[in-house]
Amino acid sequence: MAVLLGGTPAGEEGPPDVNRAMCPSRGILEHVTSRWGVLVLAALLARTYRFSELRRTVGGVSEKMLAQTLQTLERDGFVLREAKEVVPPHVEYSLTARGREAAQQVFDLARWSERQVASVEEARRAYDRRKADPS
Repeated sequence: MAVLLGGTPAGEEGPPDVNRAMCPSRGILEHVTSRWGVLVLAALLARTYRFSELRRTVGGVSEKMLAQTLQTLERDGFVLREAKEVVPPHVEYSLTARGREAAQQVFDLARWSERQVASVEEARRAYDRRKADPS
């Protein structure tokens, strides 16, 4: 699998390889594909948001989780945080060039998952029926 991803076989040193246990790419992958990371990146793909607007857009996220997610994505260079010097002060969040690239990837995955809901639910029901009646 590592070779398919363009990396080195597991356990060998070399360029970044998501299959290597200590590869830093795993952390990046975790940040952009986390539950809230995907939703925040996808929302920011549409436009710049203030914190409260983004929280309303990303349904179900707590203030704490949104703040942590934004800080993580900002630290990784995906999100730009811009504090406006106005009264009252406010902060806007947008994507960097790298963030836009990542956001497009996870946005496509999110839209794909929406299109799969019916077929996945049917597959789950079929699996559950097989498990309930093993004969």
